[in-house]
Amino acid sequence: MALGRLLLGVMVTFAVALAAVTVWGTIERANAGPGSAGGSSSEAQADAPSTPQVQITTTPANGATGVAPAQPAAVHVANGRLTDVALTGPDGSAVAGRPTPDGWASTATLAYNTTYTWKGAAVDANGAAQRVTGTFTTVDPQNTIAANLNIGDGNTVGIGAPIIVQFNGPVTDKAAAQRALSVQTSVPTTGSWGWLPDTAQGSRVHWRPEGYWQPGTQVTVAANLQGVDTGGGNWGKADVSSHFTIGRSQIVKADVNSFQMVVVRDGKPVMTVPASYGLGSDPNRNTTNGVHVVMSKQQTVLMSNPAYGYNNVPEHWAVRISNNGEFIHANPLSEGAQGNENVTHGCVNLSPQDAQAYFNTAIFGDPVEVTGSPVPMPKTDIYDWSYTWPEWQKLSALPV
Repeated sequence: MALGRLLLGVMVTFAVALAAVTVWGTIERANAGPGSAGGSSSEAQADAPSTPQVQITTTPANGATGVAPAQPAAVHVANGRLTDVALTGPDGSAVAGRPTPDGWASTATLAYNTTYTWKGAAVDANGAAQRVTGTFTTVDPQNTIAANLNIGDGNTVGIGAPIIVQFNGPVTDKAAAQRALSVQTSVPTTGSWGWLPDTAQGSRVHWRPEGYWQPGTQVTVAANLQGVDTGGGNWGKADVSSHFTIGRSQIVKADVNSFQMVVVRDGKPVMTVPASYGLGSDPNRNTTNGVHVVMSKQQTVLMSNPAYGYNNVPEHWAVRISNNGEFIHANPLSEGAQGNENVTHGCVNLSPQDAQAYFNTAIFGDPVEVTGSPVPMPKTDIYDWSYTWPEWQKLSALPV
């Protein structure tokens, strides 16, 4: 009996001790913070990482003045995301834009001398919001420069037609102006811009393909010059654009020694007629050698050459191929020489019937390939095809 009471006492003592250990372990775990071996809860909160605050920056910077209108305006957000944003002008109208990987950017060209205001908000990962604010003002230019395109919207032109952008003043920063120009084609077409010497009107830049255009090509040209600093205190006045079509292939083969003019349409001769070219014995009367381009046509043109004794002589069915006085036109007075002798002052003379038939088919941009003449085509007006392709590429203001 004494032994039983002894064993019972030992078991009770052991159970009490085990209970004490279990309770103490529970207290330890309750006081331990996450990932802690026993530190206090206040210490654990101090060590926990905080959510980064959302950061908003705008381009141009808040308060900026003299901003180029062609420069995109943008909002950049770090440690968060935009919930809404707007860039508005003085009248409250919103500027068009698009989302970017870190915010938003405008897609429309801004107006000159205008103050724009940012509105909107961005939030961090916890939903804490911060406002998008700020203003900037675009430049007030002292002078603007306009550009004109030589090919009107909806026109159809020949396979040798260059695209010409004529400015009404000098362009000093040609690279900046060229970056604002674009040509899009319905079929892949290799081409390049080339800056030719300034004229009395101003600077000019031409775009031509490496070879003649492919017939049927749809072409869109855009000169997005509004807001572009073209240098020398001049800024682009406005955007201009045009969409046009390349027509059928028509090339005039004009071998001065053949006394004939051949019209090749879509690869096939469709017209071979007697012709008389410039008098070979007088360099000032030679029809010049090289690829000319049909520039315009008129049913009647008054032609003058005081050095050779004639003024305002009416000539009919006249197709201009240069501003150097060269036309393809009717001349009944030289019909006796047409087909066997060159007697003109540089023009291509045809009979009235043949001249009218050709006149009716000619459009701007048709190549007129003059060969066999000892006098090269002068570099005036449209002489783009006088350059080899590598030579033409060197006329670009940007690397090609």
